[in-house]
Amino acid sequence: MTHSASPPAAREAFTLPLIFLTVTLLGGFRAAESQGMRFLPPPLIALILASLLFGVLVRAGAFSPERLLRSDRSSLENCSGAIVLAALFAASAQVFNLMTPESGLLHFIVTIFFVLLLWNTWAARPDRSRLLRSLAVLFGGAFILKYIVLASLYDPQGGLTKRVLTTLLEGATLGGLQYEPPAAMTGYIAFFTLALYLIGVTLLPQEVSPDRSALLTSPRDQIPSRRLVRGAPD
Repeated sequence: MTHSASPPAAREAFTLPLIFLTVTLLGGFRAAESQGMRFLPPPLIALILASLLFGVLVRAGAFSPERLLRSDRSSLENCSGAIVLAALFAASAQVFNLMTPESGLLHFIVTIFFVLLLWNTWAARPDRSRLLRSLAVLFGGAFILKYIVLASLYDPQGGLTKRVLTTLLEGATLGGLQYEPPAAMTGYIAFFTLALYLIGVTLLPQEVSPDRSALLTSPRDQIPSRRLVRGAPD
């Protein structure tokens, strides 16, 4: 039985943990005029969404846990792989925490939106490239909604964006939807955090197809079989 090749040691031991731990830290950062700077832990629903996303990544072949945790790897290597798994899960939960309004009806609506899209993606089972594009669109749309559209609509000082959106939504009322817009610094940090997370996801060890697994096999393992073929009678 041929095992999947392990990812590069430097990527597994340093790059991926550093990326996902940074996302975990920055994903809880919030800055608002009324409450100042604070760090929010992910709510329970963010952990559920992270579990769904984890399953979608594995199902689409964008992430292969078997390349990080296997019986033929040393204890140190498996420990390093476990750190990557834990950091990926924590970062995924914090990304959902970052892209979702903190409370109220808007929190419920955006959460249901995430659940339905992840569920649909699980059922569709796209390949790795399509999944990565879908995640970029999903998180990019959520970022625009929270940090541009909602921040402009609920900005007490107003501005050009708020006037344009108010004109487009003429007749609609937002009085029943409570939302506190984040400070501008939160949006910049959220953009950097989201981009860093997507980079980390693209660097995850993906599922290796049988053809590629054969190519990753050491050439030395193929030499005896070649000699046997050459020495076989016609």
